[in-house]
Amino acid sequence: MPTVETQAMSEPLGPPWGWRGPDAGRAAHVEPAPEFQATTSQVCGLYPFTAGSGTPTVGTPVGRHQLWGEVVCLDPLAWLRAGLVTNPGMFVLGQPGTGKSTLVKRLVTGAVATGTTPIVLGDTKPDYTRLVDYLGGQVIRVGRGVDRINPLDAGPLDEARRRLAGADADALWWEIRSRRLSLLLALATLVREARITNAEEVVLGRAIDLLDDRLDHEPTIPDVLHILEQGPDELRSATRTDTSGSYRAQTRDLVFTLDLLISGSLAGVFDAATTRPLDLNAPAISVDISRVRAAGDKLLTAAMLCTWAYAFGMVDAATALADLHAAPRRSYLGVMDELWRALRGAPGLVEHADALTRLNRAKGMASIMITHSLADLDALATEEDRAKAKGFADRSAITVLAGLPPRELARIHEITPLTGPEQQLVTSWSAPDSWQPGARHPGRGKYLIKTGERLGIPVELSLVGPEADLYDTDQAIRATA
Repeated sequence: MPTVETQAMSEPLGPPWGWRGPDAGRAAHVEPAPEFQATTSQVCGLYPFTAGSGTPTVGTPVGRHQLWGEVVCLDPLAWLRAGLVTNPGMFVLGQPGTGKSTLVKRLVTGAVATGTTPIVLGDTKPDYTRLVDYLGGQVIRVGRGVDRINPLDAGPLDEARRRLAGADADALWWEIRSRRLSLLLALATLVREARITNAEEVVLGRAIDLLDDRLDHEPTIPDVLHILEQGPDELRSATRTDTSGSYRAQTRDLVFTLDLLISGSLAGVFDAATTRPLDLNAPAISVDISRVRAAGDKLLTAAMLCTWAYAFGMVDAATALADLHAAPRRSYLGVMDELWRALRGAPGLVEHADALTRLNRAKGMASIMITHSLADLDALATEEDRAKAKGFADRSAITVLAGLPPRELARIHEITPLTGPEQQLVTSWSAPDSWQPGARHPGRGKYLIKTGERLGIPVELSLVGPEADLYDTDQAIRATA
């Protein structure tokens, strides 16, 4: 018969948890130690029982670190001011459905809260209209039968010029002229699907100068077409012709190109004065161009180009007025979604977009460029365009990666160095591991934030309050289910 001692020894022990030693023993459960987040000034006396994850705490809270649980903040302008990055450019890449626009909407909301004015430069779906309405901002709906944009409208920039005198006024006049000519050339290139010749560029520049002298309002594309058809002596001189017949032969192709801008597939959108000017005092601005999607890529590209030019002109005007102490100094956040759609319209359009965005830092403007893949940029017409488009990602100090396949990460690695574990992490977010209906996409709301050679910050965003409704981009799909 077993003794009491041998019976106790034969009974199963508790699981091997706990600590061995005097007054210690095995336990079925060990409570985790409490964790608190505080600044080093507050918890310095608790060292060495502190651990820092190194995540940035300046900017808009965008989620928690996936490993440490620390709050991660992101804001291109705030990071620039804090010395974390060298420029306020941000490039966002990710497959559809991984939550790229959700992250950007969180940044837009945070920008409004901190006094920065977000400008959505061409909302094609639209994804941002409801949010900007909710934030009390201005929504401009571009399309036939609604709002129009005059590509040659200098807007607030011309107002700033009229307040200046001397060399400053002359410099701003040349800036306005350059912008008008550059956008007119881009639109003409788009409808012609080929570059405008040097001779035609000279004629267009001279026509813009004549209209500026003769008109008491902003010139429009029909005004440019009308003066070209009139053929005054100043334009004949610009074409180096001395007869009416030779002048018309020289400008024939250009006249038909401009006519296409106002009577072809783009009719009713860019052929009259701007109906709703951008409001410099609005807390947020969205230019909704979703109504032109049905007309094809050409009209959509034209709408995006005009929106970009008009909005960047507004930012320049605000800067000029602030320099005159005629308006408060503002900072801006430009959102350029569906970037690839605007760039692939015709050869040379990348150069136009590059000229608009290159000097954002000097203007106090951050930019967020969003696309699905670097492969989207391979569809551009020429090798020169592809190289310049790649420069958008090169110049962006912050790269945010949502779920992407391995082949895409190999290309990104050439621009932003990625470690092996970082690539594996982003790849794991790229596709669901189940065919079960209703299963959550593994990459939704998960992002890797990269800046230069630093290790990336894996962050997971959780929606709060009304965000779940305002940031939802699938409402139309569920409504028809």
